[in-house]
Amino acid sequence: MLDGRMPGILGMRVVEASPERVVGEFTVSERVLAPNGYLHAAAVVALADTACGIGTRLSLPAGATGFTTLEVKTNYIGTARSGVVTATAIPSHAGRKTQTWDATVRDGDGRTIALFRCTQLVLHP
Repeated sequence: MLDGRMPGILGMRVVEASPERVVGEFTVSERVLAPNGYLHAAAVVALADTACGIGTRLSLPAGATGFTTLEVKTNYIGTARSGVVTATAIPSHAGRKTQTWDATVRDGDGRTIALFRCTQLVLHP
């Protein structure tokens, strides 16, 4: 599911996945760094968004055919230059028409480096 797509390119691994919580991670390497040598902001968003997207898919209501993103927001609090970065996503709203998910992204020492929120539009035939 992740290979050959953005999460696979980042080297993302799914550690845990349920409708209530998704944990994903990747190891920081040169390919996910910005030109300044720090973790690229887009890599953080891709990790958090993927974790939230997996959770959304797992919690789609009966009759839904999929979802699409309406909005994303990220607050950056820190960064990483090495180690494993982890995103833990939980739903704050899982309705029939929309879902809102929050993810906390942490470095290998458990320090929060980003807070992420997305709103998903649930698609019905």
